[in-house]
Amino acid sequence: MHGPASPGWLLVALCAASGAYCLLRMRSGVEEQRRAAGSEAVMGFAMAAMAVPAAVFSPPAWAWPGYALVFGVAALRSLWWARTSAHHLHHSVGAAAMVYMSVVMTLSPGSPGGHHHAHGGSGAPLLTGALLLYFAGYVLASGARLVPAAAAPASGAGAVPGGAGAVTGWGDRPELARACRLSMGMAMVAMLLTL
Repeated sequence: MHGPASPGWLLVALCAASGAYCLLRMRSGVEEQRRAAGSEAVMGFAMAAMAVPAAVFSPPAWAWPGYALVFGVAALRSLWWARTSAHHLHHSVGAAAMVYMSVVMTLSPGSPGGHHHAHGGSGAPLLTGALLLYFAGYVLASGARLVPAAAAPASGAGAVPGGAGAVTGWGDRPELARACRLSMGMAMVAMLLTL
């Protein structure tokens, strides 16, 4: 994480904006969407914090094990909720990736607290590669889902805006949630590349 300043700040902005939008999605009337949005908000803000350039802020020694603990609990929670929604499996993989990156940062050589400033060589190449493949595939699949489909024909003159199946608020729009997930997937790929 903590690479060069300019890309680091762009990553911070992207993750923080995604986390903020996910907080807004937590106001949804759909319980499953609120639950997913909460997990994604935590992930977005934590990724933003991890991406802050090292020249600006070097976390204390306890921060990386703290991240690992928080995301270990989040991974277990997401596994529990995966019984009802397959999307929570993705949350589990994301939280496990955050645990992995936190452990790598704890154990990597460098400044106090295991904070490394150099790129490469600190993670397990096979695990890092597997996570990179997973998130690259997730990014491609998420991007494909954002491609607009052919417009559906109007359902007749009697169609009522706001009827069954209509979107009630901009926070409930599925394409915005997908764009948020896509941006966090890209951020995860960028963070894994720095290990």
